[in-house]
Amino acid sequence: MKLIRWGLAGKEKTGVIVNDIKYDTSAFGEDYNETFFENDGLKRLEKFLKEQEGKLRVISDQERLGSPIARPSKIVCIGLNYADHAKETNAPIPPEPVIFMKSTTALTGPFDDIVIPKNSVKTDWEVELAVVVGKKASYVEKESAMDYVAGYVLHNDVSEREFQIERNGTWDKGKGCDTFAPLGPFLATAEEIKDVNNLRLWLSVNGKMMQDGNTSNFIFDVPFVISYVSQFMTLLPGDVISTGTPAGVGLGFNPPVYLKAGDVVELGIEGLGTSRQELKNYVKN
Repeated sequence: MKLIRWGLAGKEKTGVIVNDIKYDTSAFGEDYNETFFENDGLKRLEKFLKEQEGKLRVISDQERLGSPIARPSKIVCIGLNYADHAKETNAPIPPEPVIFMKSTTALTGPFDDIVIPKNSVKTDWEVELAVVVGKKASYVEKESAMDYVAGYVLHNDVSEREFQIERNGTWDKGKGCDTFAPLGPFLATAEEIKDVNNLRLWLSVNGKMMQDGNTSNFIFDVPFVISYVSQFMTLLPGDVISTGTPAGVGLGFNPPVYLKAGDVVELGIEGLGTSRQELKNYVKN
């Protein structure tokens, strides 16, 4: 299945995509959140779709798409998980995964604007494969890690490099700004993706290809990452693990290239669709 959430920001309804057509599933009566995933929501939704076949309302392509999952308890990110990206940022290959957190308030829709934070001059892009956790996971063995996957989603791990690297403290300061986690357009359930460790992912800025990689180049593959993260924190249903970005980020250029108002970022992953965001300057409400 391909799950979507649609409508005004903060008032999203649920839906699915079947044969490239969007259908409203708000009559199912549940959001795609922790409770949904925890209580076998995917199987119950599948049953609902069979029962309602031919009866569901089609959603207009003009409707806004939000994040395909409601705000999770946490967004966990893996840094430097592609050797070429570590090299371009002059970082050593990590002996074990680098973990940082991204604020859940950064979550936004796949076609929403990215807002350049106040005082930012180094806002950057990162196309990433994100894993959505399907059930509570703690001290998971690598061999069983894929049993904990609900699905996968396209993620732009937007980053402010000065906040992240040059300001004293953790990476989190440059990762959790508002609008810095566009997710979607849809969540593809696990069976939709045949080989998650062999997917092309790419990103362009103003039509120029910047990133063009493949998850086959992971330093730490998806089952290892799920198992590893679960050794340090309990993962809850609906939580997101973003698995890192390949080479081609703005920081990696000489001199670096950063985003400015009016720029357009487009990105995609094989089997997970594409998204598009325009950059806007911060304006105080």
